[in-house]
Amino acid sequence: MRVGFLRAVGAATAVYGLAVAARPELLARPSGLVDDDGRTAPATRIALRPLAWRDAASGLAMLCAPRDGAALRTAALVRIAADFGDAALLGVSLPDRGTRRKAVAVSLGWGALSVIGLLTTRREDHRGPAVHGRADAARSV
Repeated sequence: MRVGFLRAVGAATAVYGLAVAARPELLARPSGLVDDDGRTAPATRIALRPLAWRDAASGLAMLCAPRDGAALRTAALVRIAADFGDAALLGVSLPDRGTRRKAVAVSLGWGALSVIGLLTTRREDHRGPAVHGRADAARSV
């Protein structure tokens, strides 16, 4: 598991979620959920805000979970489920084909980042702790 990578994905997700919660049109426009004048209907704004809070919460969970262990893994799995669920639902429900394709690609891309973070490790992780000086070397003996 690449902790730093997962934390970066979590931070980006949290920031995006907070931004969309404040301005739902950030998600509505690229999703094709605006009227002919480019405005987001009040009902659409209301419907998008819980999704934005979900993203903010799951991103913060990835960012703040203890470094090693089940909490970070679980937070990443929740994020993956949300992203892949978004891909499935948006892929069949957005107003036009081009928008559906873009939404699916973006959702799968974000989910894939978390999968990569969970399934890969840095080369240094396999060698154990690095020795950075004589004091560290003495402690490891």
